[in-house]
Amino acid sequence: MPPVAPRSGDAIFANVERVNAELFTLTYGAIVRQLLTDLEEAEEVNKQLDQMGYNIGIRLIDEFLAKSNVSRCNDFRETTDVIAKVGFKMFLGVTASVTNWDADGTCCSIVLEDNPLVDFVELPDNCQGLYYCNILSGVIRGALDMVSMKTEVTWLRDVLRGDDVFELQLLSALQREQLDLEPDVIKRLSIVLHQVSSR
Repeated sequence: MPPVAPRSGDAIFANVERVNAELFTLTYGAIVRQLLTDLEEAEEVNKQLDQMGYNIGIRLIDEFLAKSNVSRCNDFRETTDVIAKVGFKMFLGVTASVTNWDADGTCCSIVLEDNPLVDFVELPDNCQGLYYCNILSGVIRGALDMVSMKTEVTWLRDVLRGDDVFELQLLSALQREQLDLEPDVIKRLSIVLHQVSSR
């Protein structure tokens, strides 16, 4: 039996059970508003939204893998491409683009021109430190953590702050750590590991 081909984000989105977009947007807005009331500081709300997203991401990855038929990605570049073209389409109904790769292939940006989370949203002046969609950075981080890809996700641009698009920066922490190791450190580490395993 031939392997099952990966499904496109459009095909998955068409077949996924969905909730009303306005209900989803308004519910998310109510959650953010309640966090602002409870925590009072935008930075604390940002942390809480990121943690909520992380918790969602570590569970969402199973559904993503089951419904998308995506096989194991070979590298960070391929992984971010799947997130942008399949993941965002599958769960939010939008397609993102991946840009601004660094020379090492460990850092890039995911750009969203459309974001359904911000329909009907305007940030008041006292919330300018708030990253309203910070839940998305947590979702990406949590999902990638579950497939053994430690990643730092930060917002670079945000339409609610006057930018023209939403831009998330992804930095592969594990690969960055590997690049920072000097060759002689790796050699010494392999000698120590060999000595330990031969005992």
